[in-house]
Amino acid sequence: MNPDFIKYQAQTSPYPLGMEVSHAIGSYIYDTNNKKYLDFVAGVSACTLGHQHPRVNQAIKDQLDKYSHVMVYGEYSQSPAVEYCKLMASLLPESLNKTYLVNSGTEAIEGALKLARRTTGRSQLISCHNAYHGNTMGSMSVMGFEERKQAFRPLIPDVDFITFNNEDDLQKITTKTAGIILETIQGGAGFIEPHDNFLQKVRERCDEVGAMMIVDEIQPGFGRTGKLFGFQNYDVVPDIVVMGKGMGGGMPVGAFTASAEKMDLLTENPKLGHITTFGGHPVIASACLATLKEITETNLMPETLEKEKLIRTLLVHPLIKEVRGRGLMLAAMTESAEITNEVILTCQDRGLILFWLLFEGCAIRITPPLTISDEEIREGCAIILNVMDEILNKKNN
Repeated sequence: MNPDFIKYQAQTSPYPLGMEVSHAIGSYIYDTNNKKYLDFVAGVSACTLGHQHPRVNQAIKDQLDKYSHVMVYGEYSQSPAVEYCKLMASLLPESLNKTYLVNSGTEAIEGALKLARRTTGRSQLISCHNAYHGNTMGSMSVMGFEERKQAFRPLIPDVDFITFNNEDDLQKITTKTAGIILETIQGGAGFIEPHDNFLQKVRERCDEVGAMMIVDEIQPGFGRTGKLFGFQNYDVVPDIVVMGKGMGGGMPVGAFTASAEKMDLLTENPKLGHITTFGGHPVIASACLATLKEITETNLMPETLEKEKLIRTLLVHPLIKEVRGRGLMLAAMTESAEITNEVILTCQDRGLILFWLLFEGCAIRITPPLTISDEEIREGCAIILNVMDEILNKKNN
């Protein structure tokens, strides 16, 4: 590991993986010794089209030759951002027709929470236990994992929690509730899908009491579940959709989308209700537009479901208790965090990148680029199975 990486660059944990990256292309990342690693993580669901996708790269280069940052968000009409927001509106339900572009998923969550309060005139926000929506103060306030929050309290007030998939808890959504925020598929909790029409029941309860339904699509979004957004699998239309990660094809970005009627409330009483300097940056927006067109103009989304079937067929092993998730948002569950750690770390040594989930220690994250080939899936799954065979043999001897 490069000692300057530890000495000068702030870390997020005491034990970073520390790979020293040389370059990346397609489904592979190369270290400075030119060892290649098959990427089953895609930058934690961010590199939707893999690394150095030619359509995304070309869009970035073309825009750099025209102009980069020229003005704070929302003042000048810049074609990459305008075209992106127009295309997004055409792909979403009719009521989701205006998009606010920001710089990251957590910033988009902050904007969505503000919009829910501004729209309803109410203050209470509801989230789910074991939810993760980002790490800034508002986003952390709706995180459902106290261990990660305690050191930073006090957070924003009037936030309550329900249990994902618990229908009885929906009575906690009342006429005092500004909005409820949910991940379409709970990520950090272990890739938990909604059951028994749970999201539809949330929608019905919000309609009954006039609360906003906010869905966090930062991980499931942009084709990863076989639909452009995860909520489209569950026959529900939210009031606000939050997006990030896979939106930019590997570039830093976030956004939230709602109706024009709601979104326009951020322009007055007060003016500048939500502002950003670099949101809608033309180079970033160009990458986003190229990514969105590639996802929606090709067969990547239906192919995602076929690739899921292949992974589920291959990943059968005594150490794998189940495979959770949908599409290419999958988690192989082992019986212990110790086994999961050994699999992830040994696979990296063998040239396969896997990763953890935030809260569920038994989960092995499998979120490759949507562009991954069947041959590469077979290659990666074979490495996982070989490593698990070795672990099982050690346990049995």
